[in-house]
Amino acid sequence: MILVTGATGQLGTAVIRQLLQKVPASQIVALVRDEQKASNLINQGVTIRMGTYDDTEALGQAMQGIETLLLIAGTDEQNRVRQHQNVVDAARKASVQRIAYTSRALKEPATLVNQLMMGHFQTEDYIKASGLAYTLFQNILYMDAIPQFVGGDAVFERGIYLPAAQGRVAFALRNEMGEAIANALAGKSEGNITYRLTGGESYSFHDVAAALTTLSGKPVAYTTAEPLTFETQLTERGLPTVVAQRITRFITDIAHGQEDSVSPDLEKLLGRKPMALNEGLALLYPL
Repeated sequence: MILVTGATGQLGTAVIRQLLQKVPASQIVALVRDEQKASNLINQGVTIRMGTYDDTEALGQAMQGIETLLLIAGTDEQNRVRQHQNVVDAARKASVQRIAYTSRALKEPATLVNQLMMGHFQTEDYIKASGLAYTLFQNILYMDAIPQFVGGDAVFERGIYLPAAQGRVAFALRNEMGEAIANALAGKSEGNITYRLTGGESYSFHDVAAALTTLSGKPVAYTTAEPLTFETQLTERGLPTVVAQRITRFITDIAHGQEDSVSPDLEKLLGRKPMALNEGLALLYPL
C-alpha cells in the first residue's frame, strides 16, 4: 500500500489523482487532518487515516500495513524538520519499505539566503540516515506560483517588479510534477533514487514578461528591484516584517541562480516533454 501525506493539499491531490489511474484505490491511503476535506477521496475508494506531523501516536497508526510512504513537505517552516523526523521515525518503526520525500531543486544549499529552505536538506539527511530505502523528489519552483509572484491579473497593468535580477528558473507545472511522482511511486524501485524534477528550460522574469505580453497582447515589462527597497515596500503594504523578509530572500535566491537547474528527470518520468513557459502560462492565465 502507498500512503500519501498532505493528501488534500495541491500536490497531494495531484499525486493521488494520477495514482488512481495506475493502481487500485484499495492500495492508496491518504493521511489527512480534516476528514471533511477528504470526502472526494473517500468517494473514490481511497482509505483515509487521520493524523498530523506532530501527532506521533496517530502517525504510528497510519503507517500500519504501508509499504511505500510519500512524505509531502510540511508548510510549517519553523517546525518542519522536527515534524518530518516524526514521520520518518514512525515509518521506520512500522517497517515501511520505502520512503519518498518532496524536497527542493536548489543549486547550492550552503549559500542560500533563505535559510528556511535548509530544512529540506536536513530532512533528506535524516531520511538517508534512517536506513530505509528512499526516493527523493527534488522539485523546482512551481510554474503555478508565477501569478502569485507577479501580482495576478494586475501584472497586465503594472508589469513585474521583483528583486530577481537576471536569475532564471526552470519552472514546471505542479500537476506534471504530481504525475511524475505518481509514475515513480507506482513503478518498480530498487535502491536509493534521487529525481530532480525541473522544466526542460530555465526562464528569467524577462522571459515571463515577454510570454505574458504575447499571451495578452498588452505590453508587460519586467523591472528589477533592489532587495531592501522591495522588502520595505512589502512592509509598507501591511505585510509583517518576517513575511516580507522571507519573500525577499526567496526571490533573492532566484537572483543568485539557485533555481537555474535543468534536469531530464521530469521528462523521463512523464514520458513526454513538460510544458514550456508559454503553454503553462496559457493555462494559468485563461484570457
